[in-house]
Parts: sequence; C-alpha cells; structure tokens
Amino acid sequence: MKLIHLTDPHFVVSGRRLYGLDPRARLDAAVASINALHADADLVVITGDLAHSGEPGAYEALHECLAALTVPCVPLIGNHDDRAALLERFPDAPRDADGFIQSAVDVDGTRLLFLDTNQPGTHMGWYCETRMAWLARQLEAGRGRPHLVFMHHPPFDIGLPSMDRIGLVQRAAFTEVVRPHLGDLRHLFFGHVHRPISGSWLGLPFSTLRGTNHQVRLDFVAEDDIPGSHEPPAYAVVNVDAQRVVVHTHDYLDASPTFWLGEQAEVDRAASALAAAS
Repeated sequence: MKLIHLTDPHFVVSGRRLYGLDPRARLDAAVASINALHADADLVVITGDLAHSGEPGAYEALHECLAALTVPCVPLIGNHDDRAALLERFPDAPRDADGFIQSAVDVDGTRLLFLDTNQPGTHMGWYCETRMAWLARQLEAGRGRPHLVFMHHPPFDIGLPSMDRIGLVQRAAFTEVVRPHLGDLRHLFFGHVHRPISGSWLGLPFSTLRGTNHQVRLDFVAEDDIPGSHEPPAYAVVNVDAQRVVVHTHDYLDASPTFWLGEQAEVDRAASALAAAS
C-alpha cells in the first residue's frame, strides 16, 4: 500500500493570502507533484485544518484544487474547520452514525481509522465519550488486524508549549481506549503542529510534518503566542507492507540543486588534481 499524507492547507477565500502566502498556490503545487510522481498511490489523507476560518468560500476553493488530484482523497477535520461548512462542500466525507467526520476503511488488508477531534469554539482537540465509544467499537471489530490511525490533534504532548496548550483535552481517556489494542496499531499520523516530528508513544510509532502553507517555528519556550515560520511545505509518501511502514518526507517546493554523486565526485577529483598541479 502506498499513501500520501498531507496536512494543514488552511485554505482561505480565493484572492486572499494567509501569513503572506497563497494557500491555494502551495497546495496546487503539491497536487501537481503527487499527480506526476505518485499517481500509483492508493490514497491521499489530509489530516485537518482544511480551511483557516471555516468559510464556505474556502472549502469551495479547496474542492476546486482537489478536483485535479488523480488519487482518491480523504479530508479530515481540524480545529480551524467548520463541520457544517465542510460537509456542505464535501457531502461525501465519511461520517459515523452520530454525524462526526470519522470512518474506517480497509486497504490491502490494513484497516485505516480516520478520527474527528474538532470541537466548535476551541482550538483544543476534543474527543468526547461518543467518539471514544465509536473508536472502541472499531478497534474491537478489527482486533488482530493491522491498523493505521489518522487524526488532527496528537493525543499526547510533543514538547512545544505553544502547541501543547491546544492539544487533545482527553489525553488520558484516549490513552485508555487505545492501550488494549496497541498490538494492532502500526502507526499514528497527525497534523496540527506544523512541524516534522516522529517518535513513539506507548510504543506506537508516529509521524507528522510541515503543513502545505505556513509552519510553526521550532521553539521550546514560547507559550502564549504561536511562533510561525515560512519553512518549506511538505507531504509524506508512506509505503506499507507486512513488515514495514516507511515514511518519506518530500519538500516539494525545495529548489536546491540536484546532481549525481558519482559524476560530481569525478568533477571534484579533476578540480583537485588541477589545483595540485598548478
């Protein structure tokens, strides 16, 4: 299985900019890159904050952008999103029986879980008892099978105070729901923090990455305001088989020079020899 992980496009109404950048142009570039290099992917997953202020016009612009994507796409909801406005323009977004934008799908023998951590009126993550019960049922139904989990907010502190203060509120309760099923969980993907971070939580490997628009600067001190940056956007290419989950991060707007190492080594050796002879 091959997946593409995108996160935090933060779309605004067409013609506007966000933090000096054009979210549409940057996601258009990601779509073009995915279509050119990864048309064989099984799925693209966008882990939330589809729009910056939840405006209907922003979702309209996002819908137009994603229409060019040749790979099926699952958009998740984040804290900046408006559930009603999102569903108005993406009516096929999978929902559970209680109306939350979360679902489970099987791809090549692996069960993918997509979670809804949005709570109107707050940027903190929220996973209520109703959603917890849904997750518990899904994990029990898939017992003994490999799972990948996708959500917007990380369910634990990441060590950046400015982001941890708007993390998932029900961290302890969420932990208790997933703990009995850790043997089935292979990887956790999330967004929200706009940073390239990987590690493990309760022994479960996780990863996240920079968003497609603006980023959060690496700052272990800031608490009240969120330090931003214009570090390059990225998407992740995820290769999954029975033995491995391998996550490659692609800075798709990086314009650094590229070259063949062997050829360049020959050029360097020739230049060194010439310098030594002169």
